[in-house]
Amino acid sequence: MNNDHFDTPGFRNAAPYINAHRERIFVIAFGGEAIADADFSSLIHDLALLHSLGVKLVIVHGARPQIEARLKSAGVEMQYHQGLRVTDAAALTAVKEAAGCVRVEIEARLSAGLANTPMSGMRLRVVSGNFVTARPLGVRDGIDFAYTGEVRKIDVDGIRQQLDRHNLVLLSPLGFSPTGEVFNLSAADVATMTAASLPADKLIFLTEDSGLRNGQRKAVRQLNLAQAQALLVSKRRLSEETRRDMEGAVSACLNGVRRVHLVNRRIDGALLKELYTRDGAGTLITAEAYEGQREAVIDDVGGILELIAPLEQSSALVRRSREQLELEIQRFDVLERDGMIIGCAALYPSADEGFGEIACLAVHPRYRAEGRGEMLLAQLERKATGMDLKQLFVLTTQTAHWFLERGFHEGTIKTLPLKRRDLYNYQRNSKIFYKALIKDDLSKS
Repeated sequence: MNNDHFDTPGFRNAAPYINAHRERIFVIAFGGEAIADADFSSLIHDLALLHSLGVKLVIVHGARPQIEARLKSAGVEMQYHQGLRVTDAAALTAVKEAAGCVRVEIEARLSAGLANTPMSGMRLRVVSGNFVTARPLGVRDGIDFAYTGEVRKIDVDGIRQQLDRHNLVLLSPLGFSPTGEVFNLSAADVATMTAASLPADKLIFLTEDSGLRNGQRKAVRQLNLAQAQALLVSKRRLSEETRRDMEGAVSACLNGVRRVHLVNRRIDGALLKELYTRDGAGTLITAEAYEGQREAVIDDVGGILELIAPLEQSSALVRRSREQLELEIQRFDVLERDGMIIGCAALYPSADEGFGEIACLAVHPRYRAEGRGEMLLAQLERKATGMDLKQLFVLTTQTAHWFLERGFHEGTIKTLPLKRRDLYNYQRNSKIFYKALIKDDLSKS
């Protein structure tokens, strides 16, 4: 008997993402802590899977714990200023040794191909090299950072050539100057500058902390660029790692990277879930609209029909044909999340009588607890006010309390406009609710 579990629906749902990510460039960064973790092989397997699915990978690794271990073993004092390591000649030796060992370890793991393992049958070619040109950080606040540097330039052509040959590019937190010097760099800065220079389609930070959370300690799933910038200048306390990654995300988005992801690498499979499911497992920071409300267009008909089909089957909504929906699509607003219609609502105005009917208000079950129904209703109320309608009404069989809680009052058939009374379906026996619209008189303010 085969006890292996295969999530067929989940695999089907991943298909759009597999197609969307193929031939895309992802820059993935993680710290030296990941290499030292007993479960590092799982991350390696996930990276290999991404490569096999056609993703062009640039991996940037850190080496801080390995560097500190060597400095401690050699009895060299560790010096920091403003969160940056001061790298003197003795420290640089430890940096080069640690970065070299970590790079070799990653290359060895990516070269594995034992039978009966996730790497079986894979042949990954990993390329490292002097792709990063660096310059010294110099003297700041009177402190000479010596061999601590910053990224000056990324060899974009060199990296792209390797990716086009289906090679995986591995970058260390080291940079080289035209004079032949070696500089200790921040892995996060290398990843950010590499992603912005290529530019990459995604920059992914695999983090050590539990991730970004809101005031209620709930995970923050997405931020637009303005929200991320506001968070950085707010008084909100952020961990050093989260602040660094957020700053990198903002910089990358401002320089052409479409999406940046912060993913807790300690959660097994989190990277794959973030990339191949609609809701992900981390925090998405994007300069694009990941989720938004807009007026519906004809191409949304299929998504709306898929959304409302279960509600029609349960008789919560009146059944609509595709033809009817196509004719009435201009009446609809939709909520779209990463290309999927997750909410809809329609407004049917009767201007001569000053009434408007709210109809087909639906939100996908997975997204009902976060105020999206209220968003749709509020937008239709604004539209109705703009049309100088005086009152809204809605007919419902199963959501009476929801509308009562949002300012509607129960009415009777006589509450309906005259034209609508003749269309009332007595067999459905829908309850009728109405709400007066108050238009702000701005001339008095």
